[in-house]
Amino acid sequence: MTAVSTSPVVLITGAATGIGAACARAFAGRGWRVGVATLPATVSDAEQVAAACRALGSEALVLPLDVTDDAACRAAAAELEAAYGRIDGLVNCAGVTRFIPHHDLEALPSSEFTRTNDVNVMGTFHMIRACRGALERSGRGAIVNYSSIAGLSGVGSSAAYAASKGAVISLTLSMARALAPHIRVNAVAPGYVAGGLPSRVLDPEALAAVEARYLETQPLKRLLVPDEVADLTLFLIDGPVGITGEIIRIDNGLHLNG
Repeated sequence: MTAVSTSPVVLITGAATGIGAACARAFAGRGWRVGVATLPATVSDAEQVAAACRALGSEALVLPLDVTDDAACRAAAAELEAAYGRIDGLVNCAGVTRFIPHHDLEALPSSEFTRTNDVNVMGTFHMIRACRGALERSGRGAIVNYSSIAGLSGVGSSAAYAASKGAVISLTLSMARALAPHIRVNAVAPGYVAGGLPSRVLDPEALAAVEARYLETQPLKRLLVPDEVADLTLFLIDGPVGITGEIIRIDNGLHLNG
């Protein structure tokens, strides 16, 4: 008879690249089995992440997933629980943005608000709802949502993005109340992260200008990297069980500028 693993299981959305991929590796390195969820178009990248998790001694399952599709979210959660027997953690890292100057209101169509909200807010809610039952059955369920300093201060790539990340903060607080005492819910609010979402939506020249600006304005004069944001995420899922309803900022001190 094959022994049933009791190792904890985490489902991570947006896990093919950037912070999500770093989270997958961080959890695998701590002995967690990992559901590597990503859009169908980036499954090949997700397979590489899964291979890295296996090289760290963990099991990993790639889950093609569009978080705007509620039925697909429920199916992915069910598939992971069926494969590994449990889900103990959920990391909602999937996100989208476009860079649109905040002052240029005519450049921000309603469709961009809809697209951004559908992924960043509704996608987060879909995944929480899809995983709720398994997380409750776990007895140690914990969720980390990804907000941003944009959601705390109204800055960022666009007004639509800032609004969506502010909504993720409110959703985190609501879910922390609603899902207690069985599931803890917290959010991470990163500043600029080298190798994060901007690196996939900006051309090299624009990206270099953004990074130069952050290096100048952040008190710590450095750029965040995905691995350190992943370490914070792992801490909130696998660390002290008394933390819920918190929004943890990690921004190299940028907020000190007011």
